[in-house]
Amino acid sequence: MSSAPHLVVVVGPTASGKSALAVDLALALGGEVVNADAVQLFRGMDIGSAKITEAERRGVPHHLLDVLDVHEPTSVATFQRDARATIEDCLRRGVTPVLVGGSSLYVRAVID
Repeated sequence: MSSAPHLVVVVGPTASGKSALAVDLALALGGEVVNADAVQLFRGMDIGSAKITEAERRGVPHHLLDVLDVHEPTSVATFQRDARATIEDCLRRGVTPVLVGGSSLYVRAVID
């Protein structure tokens, strides 16, 4: 069995505990969380998206979270490029990326 890090994916509906599970997995695996929730990309969209708080992150680095202004244009293709680059960076550093989100479109864009 290889000890090299692999991508871990956590998916499910809003407010189902995905973020807490992703943090637990990241802590257990020496990983970092990569957001794949389309709404959580945007700053200020905290309540309706059940966005994880700084305290709930428990020191685990989170990527692609609060990276865009709500008026900033983006696309699934842009997210795909950024998420894949982030995941590759994690793997290159020997860190397990934990991709977490409720948007199947965004998750599929990364893993397909």
